[in-house]
Amino acid sequence: MAKDFYGELQLGILGGGQLGRMLIQEAINYNVNVHVLDPDKNAPCRKLCNRFETGSLSDFETVYNFGKDLDMITIEIEKVNVDALEKLEEEGVMVYPQSRVIRLIQDKGLQKQFFKQNGIPTAAFQLISNKENLHDTHISLPYIQKLRKDGYDGKGVRKINDVAAIATAFEEPSLVEELVDFEKEIAVIVARNDKGQVSTFPLVEMEFNPEANLVEFLISPSTLSFEIQTQAEEIAKKIADDLQIVGLLAVEMFLTKDGQILVNELAPRPHNSGHQTIEGNITSQFAQHLRAIFNLPLGSTAVRTNAVMINLLGEPNYEGMAKYDGVEEALGIEGVFVHLYGKKYTKPFRKMGHVCIVNDDRDEAIKNARFIQEILKVKA
Repeated sequence: MAKDFYGELQLGILGGGQLGRMLIQEAINYNVNVHVLDPDKNAPCRKLCNRFETGSLSDFETVYNFGKDLDMITIEIEKVNVDALEKLEEEGVMVYPQSRVIRLIQDKGLQKQFFKQNGIPTAAFQLISNKENLHDTHISLPYIQKLRKDGYDGKGVRKINDVAAIATAFEEPSLVEELVDFEKEIAVIVARNDKGQVSTFPLVEMEFNPEANLVEFLISPSTLSFEIQTQAEEIAKKIADDLQIVGLLAVEMFLTKDGQILVNELAPRPHNSGHQTIEGNITSQFAQHLRAIFNLPLGSTAVRTNAVMINLLGEPNYEGMAKYDGVEEALGIEGVFVHLYGKKYTKPFRKMGHVCIVNDDRDEAIKNARFIQEILKVKA
């Protein structure tokens, strides 16, 4: 970066949720000025940044006016106005990840086409314009239907088991994807700076909440074979290079029962599958994202110890002012780090925080994590 930015750089973050909050906590170390735009006046970032602005991330004028006097903009959510970001780029504002990358990743259909064009292994798919097209697909039932746009955290995804289920399918443009018989869901986070330096975090294994389709348990480092881990990391590096992305990219993948790796989806930002890096790795995903967008040397991603991350989700049947049960008991266990996101209100399955459990004994880390899952609850 040409500018001597330490203490001078005006950094904008589109989105004021927990990812932005943790990014600010790291950005403080670089002494940059952080500005945040979010539609929620009670967003987790509201009290941590130099300037907090309430406004729509989808509105052209709002995003453009927020960013026009800043040096750099990054995101913590993909659903933003890309046209405004393109105009800001044209006017000299640095936007990382680049607007063209965000535009591609906003559309799951374009993502899939990108995989196909670049030889990235992924499940067979077909793009459709409306649910009537589901009666005539080359993908065999049962299959997965995904909205091309605006799906997140398990929303916008449906399993179509039979012809009768088509009646309740999404009407909007979507993609049909072959149902993958997978052994495990895995992820690799990769970073790339503007010099072209690329670095991956070690592969992680994930467990999902079956009701909410959200990651609720993550284990690092993986015990999968060296070959599988290397292959997954190489796929992530290839995607980062093919995209020429600047910033962080989470690559979510399936490991099939016959040992294949298939890329599922991409997220061009810090990600839920990297929260354990705060305590578990030499460089956290948030520090790495800042190093990448500031075009600094990327940090070591080496694992310090075994780390298990569990999401704190709002309990079913509770909605209202958040109340946390079991925090004191959890913190009485060695190697437990609680991160509460500062969200005022809880609702079922809302991400309210996460806990990282570290231990040199992997089995002990997992045991402690399972215990904390039982005792730490977010209620109202």
